[in-house]
Amino acid sequence: MKKITIALLLSILTLPTFAETNKTNVMFGDKINSITLYATQSTGPGTLFKLINPTIWDFYPQTLVLFQYSQPMQFFRLDSRLNFNLTQNFAYNDDKGLSFFAASVSIDTALLQYHNWYLGIGIGPYMRDSRDHWVESRLVFGEKFFIGKSLNENWNFELYTIHFSNGNFTNANEGFNFVGFGVGYKF
Repeated sequence: MKKITIALLLSILTLPTFAETNKTNVMFGDKINSITLYATQSTGPGTLFKLINPTIWDFYPQTLVLFQYSQPMQFFRLDSRLNFNLTQNFAYNDDKGLSFFAASVSIDTALLQYHNWYLGIGIGPYMRDSRDHWVESRLVFGEKFFIGKSLNENWNFELYTIHFSNGNFTNANEGFNFVGFGVGYKF
């Protein structure tokens, strides 16, 4: 598992070499930059399957705020974006150290598009400032599923779920799961 995770990480870091700038990207239109602010609520610890199965969500007193700067790119001819993320998780009424700050570089790819709608996935490594009893390591990976709509030439809206875990590098790896929305400005 560790070798697969390292191979995925190295692949992600080399993806910008596949970028194309001569095609309109569904997440950007004719713009070349985007900033997005996401607000999310925790659906509790657990596996990656919590991303796509709302029946097992267990709302936990945590709020995650994510600021994302993005640029358009292509990945295997699919509209994608290269992101720089700053993340702050606030855990309320918890003395177990579940709050954390993290920074990352990630990639999101729109797998399906219809007019101004898009559905996609994202992945990237996040470096956190602390360890806790859910995930012992500071290095975690964020996996994301999202659906978005480009509202006009400058604004878009997304609903998404995100899962943070370390790929079982350590014994404690319950993961963090969140669901929320984002508002983006393209320029």
